[in-house]
Amino acid sequence: MDWHLLGLSFITVFLSELGDKSQLAAIALSSRGQSQKAIFFGTAGALLLTSLLGALAGGAVAELLPTRILKAIAAMGFAILAARLLFFNNEESPDSEPTP
Repeated sequence: MDWHLLGLSFITVFLSELGDKSQLAAIALSSRGQSQKAIFFGTAGALLLTSLLGALAGGAVAELLPTRILKAIAAMGFAILAARLLFFNNEESPDSEPTP
């Protein structure tokens, strides 16, 4: 096992998931619930299952598509999102003042 890769992926995911909605939901449930153990194990099980499904799906897609095509699809997806945010986001936010 590549321990460097394991540590790097753990740190990356850990930092990106701080303050995630699932953590906030677990905190809210544990403040109201009678059994914190049940909430902890339910939340941990759900997070493990979603991570497992994501890893299996990612592995399956990586086996089916060459890396070059996968990178191209990801790049096009990010480019489309960027273009939509820059050029087609004409909706005013509720906090903004109307322009005359």
